[in-house]
Amino acid sequence: MTDPNKEPLVSIITPCFNGASFVRRFLDSVLDQTYSNIEFIFVNDGSTDDTERIVFSYQEKFSSKGIRFIYIFQENKGLAGALNQGLEIFTGEYLTWPDSDDVLHPDNISKKVSFLEKNKDCGMVLCKVRVFNEKNMKQIRSLQRIPPIDGPDDLFHDLIEEKNVYFAPGGYMIRTSAFLSANPQRTIYACRGGQNWQMLLPVAYRFRCGYIDEFLYDYMIREESHSHSAKSLEDHLKRAEEHEDILKTVISSMDMDEKERNNCIAIIDRKYARKRFWLAANFRDHQRMQMYYDILREHYPVTGRDRYHYLKGSCALFFYADMMLRTLLRSLLKIKKALG
Repeated sequence: MTDPNKEPLVSIITPCFNGASFVRRFLDSVLDQTYSNIEFIFVNDGSTDDTERIVFSYQEKFSSKGIRFIYIFQENKGLAGALNQGLEIFTGEYLTWPDSDDVLHPDNISKKVSFLEKNKDCGMVLCKVRVFNEKNMKQIRSLQRIPPIDGPDDLFHDLIEEKNVYFAPGGYMIRTSAFLSANPQRTIYACRGGQNWQMLLPVAYRFRCGYIDEFLYDYMIREESHSHSAKSLEDHLKRAEEHEDILKTVISSMDMDEKERNNCIAIIDRKYARKRFWLAANFRDHQRMQMYYDILREHYPVTGRDRYHYLKGSCALFFYADMMLRTLLRSLLKIKKALG
């Protein structure tokens, strides 16, 4: 371990709401970091369970490890609103914002700091992520961005379109100078639909991103979490509306050429026109599917995937055949994985 006095300070900002059943796992992973010079800002977003007592039970452990611990309590405002509390006061040269139910691998911070120290032209860095089902702690899949071999790495537009990207926050680390250059007001758009586009898009627009080809973060799937709680078509449509609002608000607030801004808004409009149609088709809501399909056809070219979704939403036989095929493919992948 290097001398903490010579290490750049890293700020970890973590919002949490009612985390009593899982927050110890995350707090232990902060303590287990091989990197020492950490400012850990924990924002309790109005928890009504035992979260506060559990977090304070770690206070002496953080102190003995040399971690500067800051605790903030606020009335419930959602993750983005809680994150803003930490963004107003953090002092580190680098910044990361992991979820309170996830796990930082012991060298998560040290390897990202090392990368950014060596690659001064990068405004942020990301790693590979393992995804677990919290119920049985079995790994479901992995997440990573595969940078292009040829041509520019357009992370900014890929984040907007959700192509070859992920939104597990502890997989990212941002250089503070890059964050403040893109976001000098130290606040992000506060809504309950999420916080990652607000953090990433302004930086990705201005700065290069670097990549670490290692798993350094574990992302937990919890059914009751906000990001995985949508069940009905109405839930999913509301979530899509929230996400569309976030993207348009962030793009509208950024310092960019007006022509490019309008192009981004057009991409978002097309994305969510298609998303609403696909959602209605997947839920086999024929009336809304037809309505969204007509809107899509009126404004945008219809793709082969659009026609596929239309057929799946219109024909019960095709819908169930598709389900059976997907189940078979998942089973074959599990067998392949088990056989090595």
